[in-house]
Amino acid sequence: MIDVDQRIVRWQRLCVALCGCAAVAGCMVGPDYHSPSAPATDTYTASPLPEQTASAPGAAGLPQRFVPAQDIPAAWWALFHCEPLDTLIHQAVVNSPNIAAARAALRQSRENFRAQAGGTLLPSVDAQLGATREKLNGIAFGEPGVVDEFNLYNASVNVSYKLDVFGGARRELEALHAQIDYQSYQLQAAYLAMSANIVTAAIKEASLRAQIEATERIAAEEDEQLGVLGKQFELGGVGRTTVLAQQTLVAQTRATLPPLQQQLDLVRHQLAVLAGKLPSDATLPEFRLDMFSLPEALPVSLPSALVRQRPDILAADATLHQASAQVGVATAAMYPQITLSASYGAEALTPAQVFKAGSTIWSLGAGLLQPVFHGGQLSAQKRAAEAAYEQADAQYRETVLLAFQNVADSLRALDHDATGLKAQTEAWQAARDSLELTRGQYRVGGVSYLALLDAQRQYHQTVVSLVEAQASRYADTAALFQALGGGWWNTAAPAAAATTQ
Repeated sequence: MIDVDQRIVRWQRLCVALCGCAAVAGCMVGPDYHSPSAPATDTYTASPLPEQTASAPGAAGLPQRFVPAQDIPAAWWALFHCEPLDTLIHQAVVNSPNIAAARAALRQSRENFRAQAGGTLLPSVDAQLGATREKLNGIAFGEPGVVDEFNLYNASVNVSYKLDVFGGARRELEALHAQIDYQSYQLQAAYLAMSANIVTAAIKEASLRAQIEATERIAAEEDEQLGVLGKQFELGGVGRTTVLAQQTLVAQTRATLPPLQQQLDLVRHQLAVLAGKLPSDATLPEFRLDMFSLPEALPVSLPSALVRQRPDILAADATLHQASAQVGVATAAMYPQITLSASYGAEALTPAQVFKAGSTIWSLGAGLLQPVFHGGQLSAQKRAAEAAYEQADAQYRETVLLAFQNVADSLRALDHDATGLKAQTEAWQAARDSLELTRGQYRVGGVSYLALLDAQRQYHQTVVSLVEAQASRYADTAALFQALGGGWWNTAAPAAAATTQ
């Protein structure tokens, strides 16, 4: 009989052998993933951009320069030099449910990877204790009438390990790790979308406030003009139709205020929710256009760098990687699967005898499973995985195309915004001068009231259009930073630090 020490030595050697199998498990079938190359282009637009945009009077009319290959700061919104905006975004990072959900999804994917890694790359070891009461009938052994009742106690340690000879388990881990990458980039995308939405909403609020103030000012001037016409009517200087026309103009001007105020309320509610607050509880700053500074130097990443910066492109790349790994998983399922197992323990009729010599039991086992016939299931699963990879590849290419479109749209918008603001400023100046001149001529009877009415309407339109053109320069500047990825890869970004938690 082999003594206890020898059995322990053999048991230790068996465990070492099983662990060695984990280290020398064979190759991995299926494709080895490589990220797609960046598009072979060195520009975003079909025609070259100007060195700088057109200029116009005022802070919103400053010319902007495009600086190729310059890095984007993590807190890109700080380039607008608006402290209340910076404070609001940092509050949103802490309170936003979308950011919290993205962080939780990232933690979940990491734990899923750890769970799968521990369950597939290492042997599983289980300790077992058992006690049973049995009754045996001797008829099963050819001895009718012999009946025996007894207790049976056992204690054992069981080890099993599935050799990953063809890499199916490692491909599954590769897919899970790609899922971690995907959730990480989804977190960055959520962070970028939140900050960009807050900036855009703040600029829109500032634009609406400027439009409301301008409209109220114009309505007051028109109302003052109505008072003058009313006195002239009482003295017989003008007809009733002239007074009614001016009343109509005042009413039309004031009728534009409720929609603007409604839009302002909606934007304020949006800002509250983006900051993770209830609209009724949020304490928000009141944004105005003069609180923002227009960035004069605009960093423009190289096209070859865009695919490594945009979170949506990187997330699509991770999805493609995951699909590639699943092809390997489906391929490995068609190959033989080898399982090793061992157990060591003791079995006795009383608890006191379980750990005594002579009660030892052990077993060693190895199994080979070769799929032979599954009705075409395994081949169909492999073809499905390959089709999923092709789908992910097409979606990746679509994401890249849309990303380059976003950047091109933003660059062209900035150029046209500057030209449009310059033209709109000239239109406003002309309408203002025309109104002043027409008012003077009307007082001396040089023009009809209809001419004055038309000049007032034109001036009102140009004032509102000028405010919208000014706001567009700020909003499209923010859109460019978002289209380029937002600079999250710099360590100063709060979301970048969050991914390591």
